[in-house]
Amino acid sequence: MAAAQPMPLTFRLATPADYETLETLVIDAFGPITWYRTADERFGPLNGRDWRARWKTRFARIFETQIVLVGELGGEVMAVATGTYDAESRLGYIDLVGVAISHQGKGYGRQMLRGMLEHPKELGAEHAHLECLTTNERGNELYRSEGFEEVARSIRWFIRIP
Repeated sequence: MAAAQPMPLTFRLATPADYETLETLVIDAFGPITWYRTADERFGPLNGRDWRARWKTRFARIFETQIVLVGELGGEVMAVATGTYDAESRLGYIDLVGVAISHQGKGYGRQMLRGMLEHPKELGAEHAHLECLTTNERGNELYRSEGFEEVARSIRWFIRIP
C-alpha cells in the first residue's frame, strides 16, 4: 500500500514577524546534523558561543540577504527554505531546507524543496545548486530523488590554532 500523501503546503515569502518561529524551526531541525554542533563537541563553544548562538547569527544574516520562503498548512508554519538568485548565470542557490521536527518524514521537505525551486525559476533560473553534508542521508536521498546530481564533495576541516 502506498504511503498517504501529505496535505499540500502553501508558500509565501517570510515577513519579520516570522523570523523567531523560523529561527527556532531551523535550529531544532538542523541540531542533529549540523557541523556546528560537531565542532562544539570536539572543541567546545567558540569564544563562549555555542552552536545555537552561531546559528542565530547565521540566520540573522539570512533574513537580511536571502529569499526566505515559508511553507504553511492551515496557518501553521511547517517548513522553510532560503536561498539567493544570480541573474547573470541564471542560477538559484538553495541554502537551507528545514522542516519542523514534529512534521519530519511526512513529505513536507520535498514540497518545500519544490516550492523553493519555483521561486528562482519564476525569476529566470535555469539551474539550481545546493549543498548537503554527506552524513545527512535523508537530505541527500531527497535531493537525488528530485533529480539533483552530485558534482563535487568537500570536507570541513577544523583546528584549534595553537
